[in-house]
Amino acid sequence: MTSSDTTSHPATPPRPAALVGWRLFALLYDFFPVLGLWFATGAVAMLVHGGEPIYGDTVAGWLELCALWLVTGLYATLSWRRGGQTLGMRPWRLHLAARDGGEPSWSQLWTRYAVGTLSLLLGGIGFWWAWIDREKLTWHDRASRTRLVRMPKQ
Repeated sequence: MTSSDTTSHPATPPRPAALVGWRLFALLYDFFPVLGLWFATGAVAMLVHGGEPIYGDTVAGWLELCALWLVTGLYATLSWRRGGQTLGMRPWRLHLAARDGGEPSWSQLWTRYAVGTLSLLLGGIGFWWAWIDREKLTWHDRASRTRLVRMPKQ
């Protein structure tokens, strides 16, 4: 490529390097701290319920499910907000940023979490979408106007 080739085309933004495989590895790693949070949440729910088991087909069961979803969301959104990474993203050098390169807003983070949850409930289709997306973005990347990038080794 000659220097005239680089000046004739405007600079294109870098493509997200966080491919589906890296994202899935990060999800697997994040399962372990989240599991600990679920145990703690379940223990609190059981204490509130008088030490009796909570069954899924009851109002208490649905409330516990909502609490588990919110606790998981707090783990994810607080992690993303504080450093752009969850614990599971760190070993894979994944970093979350707004599409413009800045820090995502709380609204963007919760949108990302909600759409990511929906994607997982639908068999991960929103993750697999990245394989055919021209920018390699998932549903939750697009919906929240964020992106995951893979940071270089330091």
